[in-house]
Amino acid sequence: MKQLMQASRIGVLGVLLLAATACAVNPVSGKKELMLFSEQQEIAMGEATDKQLRQQFGIYPDKALGEYVERVGQSMAPYTHRPQLKYHFAILDTPVVNAFAAPGGYIYVTRGILALMNSEAELAVVLGHELGHVNARHSVRRLSGQMLAQFGLLLGSVLSKDIRKFAGLASIGMQLLFLKYSRSDEYQADSLGVRYARHAKYSPGEMLRFFHALENMTQDSGGHKIPNFLSTHPLTGDRIAKVKAMVGSQDVRLAVRREPYLHRIDGMVFGENPRQGFAENSVFYHPDMAFKFTLPFGWVVSNTPRQVQVGEKDGKAALLLQAEKSSLDLDAYLQARAKELGQAELLKQGSEPVGRYASRHAYFRMPQEQGEPLALRMTCIRKDDLVYTFLALSTYGTASQYQPAMESAILSFGDLSDPRYLKRRPRRLSLATPDGRQTLQALMSKAGVDRTLWKQLAVYNTLNLDAVPEAGQLLKMAR
Repeated sequence: MKQLMQASRIGVLGVLLLAATACAVNPVSGKKELMLFSEQQEIAMGEATDKQLRQQFGIYPDKALGEYVERVGQSMAPYTHRPQLKYHFAILDTPVVNAFAAPGGYIYVTRGILALMNSEAELAVVLGHELGHVNARHSVRRLSGQMLAQFGLLLGSVLSKDIRKFAGLASIGMQLLFLKYSRSDEYQADSLGVRYARHAKYSPGEMLRFFHALENMTQDSGGHKIPNFLSTHPLTGDRIAKVKAMVGSQDVRLAVRREPYLHRIDGMVFGENPRQGFAENSVFYHPDMAFKFTLPFGWVVSNTPRQVQVGEKDGKAALLLQAEKSSLDLDAYLQARAKELGQAELLKQGSEPVGRYASRHAYFRMPQEQGEPLALRMTCIRKDDLVYTFLALSTYGTASQYQPAMESAILSFGDLSDPRYLKRRPRRLSLATPDGRQTLQALMSKAGVDRTLWKQLAVYNTLNLDAVPEAGQLLKMAR
């Protein structure tokens, strides 16, 4: 006991010493603050996070639009407090409305937030806001504080010479992306976004127009894993008031560039993209990869480019589907995947085909540090040059309740040939020019816009449905 207390005292002294010495000058405030990460470590974390983001959520495949966003972002880089940092800008292929920054200068907007915006200046202030978070090192400062609070984690990981050994850089960065920023962090990022946009000759007052659109937007994120802007960047009356106070009369002379921006997003995918997979009438269809499978009744689907996740509504079981190219035969492939499971106990194996496809099956009992062991079924299916892997997970005690439903889903996997689903296409943004006499609602009706989108598109155009748009004013529609 005496030795334990002695070790504890040494540990506490180590933490206090580290807290006292691991400080850095904040590039924005010029003040010293707790910082357990060097700039090189911050960049390494951003690189790892960027790789995982691209795999999991996908980059929107429009090179010209991506280069446009990059160009707007880079126009502000020389005016930041860390101009030597290499910044990267990308569009995530999701309809969720959000923008965020990974450590080390990696900044993302979703195609959903691009659809909400109405000018290049709005894009600039949003990118400027995220540049503000990076320059003030908000995320790594929060991480430093969390790690200091977690005494055991701190001693076991931060004192290591190689930060890459700490719990996986990508997993840390991904967690940081979707944490809610503090009010003071948001105020500072807003201030920096206004400053950077103004220096790049963009009208910073467009941040207020963007805030107005956010206030009118529903907070429903549609079941996606990426939260929306309002949940990660809370919008308050104080934020709006502070931005109003920052905007000066001279700012109205700066660039807005509304029409050039709208022409850039003309034709962009709007809403969900069924080409990447969709659920309908308890069946999951994937037109681009030409497969389908039946879903357990009442389960919730979350789909990303990397995997399809089907979860029991209370989270008590989950079915995951992943696909990758592999030249390995199925036995070798399953063995390689099984090694990733660590200490899992193999219970049995099988080689029964799934439909017309060669398949291999393995069943495992997976111990957990806390709680009941898990039951895992792994099924690998060869379809052309891809191997599709289903993972069916539940607790061991509930396996008899949930595994049969997941087995039925797995065994239903097959080709998609029905043209009704195979040829499904996404909606895309289009532009319309009003004559100054018809309401927005009448214009959308005339253009054949789906009625279920009318309210959303009214918000995205910052107009009421009964408003009469000015003649010649470009409007966003969906076709």
